[in-house]
Amino acid sequence: MRLPQVSGRECVRALLRAGFAVRRQRSSHITLTRDDPFAQVTVPAHDQVDRGTLRAIIRQVGLSVDEFTQLLK
Repeated sequence: MRLPQVSGRECVRALLRAGFAVRRQRSSHITLTRDDPFAQVTVPAHDQVDRGTLRAIIRQVGLSVDEFTQLLK
């Protein structure tokens, strides 16, 4: 499945739905964590996240592209 174009804020909103919590924000990067299973990921708070960066974020949190797309809705 093709990755959608999303902003950093939309990506963070989807990850919050997946059980993550905002840990901190430093400049234009937002760090989110999840306790079970443990995962930590940093999302750039840009107007548009590059597709390669988005794919890496999805891989780090253990989701499929389809699962992530469903969380965006």
